[in-house]
Amino acid sequence: MFAVLKTGGKQYKVQAGDVLRVEKLDAAAGDKVQFNDILMVGSTLGAPLVDGACVQAEVIDQIKADKVITYVKRRRKHSSQRTRGHRQQLTLVRVTDVLEKGAAKTGVKAAVGARSKNAADAAVEA
Repeated sequence: MFAVLKTGGKQYKVQAGDVLRVEKLDAAAGDKVQFNDILMVGSTLGAPLVDGACVQAEVIDQIKADKVITYVKRRRKHSSQRTRGHRQQLTLVRVTDVLEKGAAKTGVKAAVGARSKNAADAAVEA
């Protein structure tokens, strides 16, 4: 059975055994996480989400993507050049199970992005 899940502003079509590179999650290697924003499970289409559905996954590692280099060159009298690099932080997860019902009873922690957790902590402190 396959599912379409939403995380990090992107949508992924997954089934058990798939390995995904998703935006950084607040979890360590070896942790089990659960994605609750499920848009579709098998032939069941959500409006916008499927109630009670979840995808469970195991965190393999925290990695960085390939470096993206931007190069800026201005012409005419200034002749300045600038190179900037960026490596996006990602989480490598392996999908272990797709559940159509019973997401609340599993006891597995929800997959939360690293930025979302920091923003939530800041809101609690304020």
